[in-house]
Amino acid sequence: MSYCLNPSCPKPVNHPKAKLCKACGNKLLLHGRYHLVKGLGKGGFGATFLAADLALPGKPLCVIKQLRPNTDNPNFLSMARELFEREAKTLGRVGNHPQIPRLLDYFEDKEQFYLIQEFVKGNNLQQEVKKQGVLNEAKAKQVLKEVLVILKDIHAQKVIHRDIKPANIIRREIDNKLVLIDFGVVKNQVNSIGAGGSNQTAFTAFAVGTPGFAPPEQLAMRPVYASDVYALGVTCMYLMTGKAPKNMDCDPITGDIDWFKYAKVSDSFAQILTTMLEVAVKSRYKTAEEALGALDIENHVDSLSESMLSFPSLAEDPNTSISNRSSARSSRRNTASNSRMSRNGSRSTSTSRHSRHSSRGTSIGRNTSTSVSRVPQAPTKPVKVSAEEMLKSYASGRKDFGMKDISMQDLQKAELSESKFHNSKLVRTNLQSADLSKNNFVNCDMRQAMLRNADLSKSIFKSCNMEGIDLRGANLKDSSFKNVKLKGANFCGTNLKGSNLTKEQVEEVKTNWMTVMPSGKRGFW
Repeated sequence: MSYCLNPSCPKPVNHPKAKLCKACGNKLLLHGRYHLVKGLGKGGFGATFLAADLALPGKPLCVIKQLRPNTDNPNFLSMARELFEREAKTLGRVGNHPQIPRLLDYFEDKEQFYLIQEFVKGNNLQQEVKKQGVLNEAKAKQVLKEVLVILKDIHAQKVIHRDIKPANIIRREIDNKLVLIDFGVVKNQVNSIGAGGSNQTAFTAFAVGTPGFAPPEQLAMRPVYASDVYALGVTCMYLMTGKAPKNMDCDPITGDIDWFKYAKVSDSFAQILTTMLEVAVKSRYKTAEEALGALDIENHVDSLSESMLSFPSLAEDPNTSISNRSSARSSRRNTASNSRMSRNGSRSTSTSRHSRHSSRGTSIGRNTSTSVSRVPQAPTKPVKVSAEEMLKSYASGRKDFGMKDISMQDLQKAELSESKFHNSKLVRTNLQSADLSKNNFVNCDMRQAMLRNADLSKSIFKSCNMEGIDLRGANLKDSSFKNVKLKGANFCGTNLKGSNLTKEQVEEVKTNWMTVMPSGKRGFW
């Protein structure tokens, strides 16, 4: 069949051999060489078609993008023409990448603008998921790394894609490589900024992007390189869940999507995706290169951890005998003494002999006793307890949980108010929606704990490590945060009224317009 390019044509589909449109009389052969075979899609910026290039041997297929300005104003058309040429040149430069379709031609015809690009045969990732099912973590990582490498290269050309999504990533049939298509860089429209009959005009960037995949700053027409990183993070979640963001539940208080309840993801990979999916740009990976670096480190985390565990420090190993540690210190002292001898010559040697002679005259028992008394004791470790043991203890009236290790325990909606957790370990503990009001968390390790919608009013967190903690929607009214580590903590939708959280601490954490600041004002200090 043949397609008519007249935007107002009522029936654009024609017979394959037709030269003129039966409905509107428009010529069907574009630019004297392109025969439109099939419509591929329409959007606010125009339409995309599959076409055959009749001017080349074999009549190879290509993709034609028709950009349609939404006005007949000559001033707008003049500016649109200038912008179109500039963006076409940008696409031409980016199209030199082996995983981006090449720009073959661009021209204007009857006040319509056309881009002719290389046709890439293959299925896009959205089609793959529908046909073959969701990807496991390993395959999702492969996609993520390959696309991040492409983004790193185009960002180096100062180009932001602005429409990363599964439908815009094609697995090329000929070599199985991923190809990034449909650059939002050319999707612009012209709007008037004048009043009445004023001719004052300006280009205004169109809020390009797919809802759910585009981050807030992009929808606010302020895209940055991190905008592509966010959209790729959403794409990864789609590949592992088969769900678009609009079909996922979100927190009614903060608006955040609970991505990970739909996917089976390791903790280390979840941390990378969480950073990619941060709503606030300041908390997100700023560039594709930064995200790539995190992914490379994540691949080696296990082996690095094993290496660290395999070679413990002698001084830090509580199982090392006192005599062994004493011998180790003696060895270090002898080494230092020998070093001094070599530097100071015969005088040091004489002094050393005198020291040895003097030491032989002293009591060995006394020396041994002194050595033992100076050996530092191994620090007392928090005692591991289960969630069941804690709840049973609390129910019986015991509320002191100091020096306890309840890491990774599930205590959702637990009633634990007015308890003492001083010097305890709560790493990645799930305390979502729990009652923890008037609690003592002094000197606790609460890294990456889940405390969404928990009641923590009038609690004390002095000298706590709360890095990466999730406090979205939590009540922290009148709480104390002196000397607390808060890097990466999420305070979106949190009530901080009356707390002593400082402005410097607030700048360290993630907040949104729903966060109630210590002053009682919502969204700002």
